[in-house]
Amino acid sequence: MKNTFLVSFLLIIIVACSKENETAATLTYWASNNIEEIAFAKKVVARWNAEHPDQTILLQPVPEGQSSEEIILAAVVGKTTPDIYANMWQGDTELYAQSNALIPLDTLDGFLEFLQNRCDSLTIAEVTAQDGHIYQIPWKVNPIMMMYNTKIFREAGFDKPPRTYSEFLTAAEKLKKDVNGDGYTDRWIGNTDVAVVWWQRLFNFYPLYLAASGGDKLVTKDKAVFNNESGIATFNFLQTLYKNNYFPKEQMRAQSDPFLQELTAVKFTGPWDVSYTDKFKPEGFEYALAPMPVPDAHVGPAYTYCDPKNIVIFNTCKQPELAWQFLKLLISEEGDLDFLQLSNQIPRRKDLLINPSFIQFFTQNPKLKPFAEQSRYLRGVDSSPVMKEVFDLISQEYEATVIYAVKSPKQGIQDAAEAVELLFLK
Repeated sequence: MKNTFLVSFLLIIIVACSKENETAATLTYWASNNIEEIAFAKKVVARWNAEHPDQTILLQPVPEGQSSEEIILAAVVGKTTPDIYANMWQGDTELYAQSNALIPLDTLDGFLEFLQNRCDSLTIAEVTAQDGHIYQIPWKVNPIMMMYNTKIFREAGFDKPPRTYSEFLTAAEKLKKDVNGDGYTDRWIGNTDVAVVWWQRLFNFYPLYLAASGGDKLVTKDKAVFNNESGIATFNFLQTLYKNNYFPKEQMRAQSDPFLQELTAVKFTGPWDVSYTDKFKPEGFEYALAPMPVPDAHVGPAYTYCDPKNIVIFNTCKQPELAWQFLKLLISEEGDLDFLQLSNQIPRRKDLLINPSFIQFFTQNPKLKPFAEQSRYLRGVDSSPVMKEVFDLISQEYEATVIYAVKSPKQGIQDAAEAVELLFLK
């Protein structure tokens, strides 16, 4: 308990110190601290400041810490939040909205019209808080898709990637390989992180659940709704992969990338992986992208998790209308194209496939085009103040059911849903 208090106290001090140099600027803007996003933010801020010398923006990377979510929590507690934050995990927004830490953006002049021009109705419904207000701007997404080694599949006799669970499992059996002849599997069809950490489920269970269910929710109106055919099918599919040794149970972080080493033929990943793969792939390495696998009887598109990061204005901002004017520049068509070119992350807007500017980009960057096409079928997370806890409880049952098979998929999903229901007891 003392250690937790000390960590929180130190984080508040760090965040408070970062505010000391902000008095000269009209507004402060915290961006994600990765290199590409800092480069983009610098470009936009420089343009704004040149055009508004009396209303300048101070750009800062979010202060270092265990996670940006932890830093933001400390800033909210210490009332040292920036005016604008452009890396908010969608699952945290409801918590901060209910804590009155955020400006309701739909009260700002022209916001709703701007949002309706940018996003489709499903996205707008998804980011609408439980009180009916909108506290976040849908900004960027990283759709989770299946990256696969086309050469390995072709040599095994497959001319297209697996679409259904049965196709995936058939390919898994054929691709499983004992390279050294010692009775041990040295090549699997794929692997995904087995750590019992809530956010790891965003990259295996959750996108597969969305694909199976057509984008259904996990929770709605303070009730768990994933104890259904899609939830059970997802657990069953993943459990089968581990039981049959198609996915390794051990962590593979200590070694070189198993996908690039061709120890695995598939990985579930996002657009950030394209530039990395192109940079480090060995000579002759071939890959492509496909939607997440779906149950055999599935009809319709495969939805996936979009890994959204959104933009908020904190209630410590004394000039929210001015912040909104800056944000309209940040997420304009020109801003989104700059962001796409610098980061390879996908703007969350409905015209990606029809706007000539974006069409040209994806024509020039064909490896990223599947993510643009997938952007029509995306889901973030549900509007609930306890989404981290929801994923944490699912993760615990994931370990017992999927990894170690000590429960049936039906029992594991039921136990997870019952545990989630307890979160909502008043």
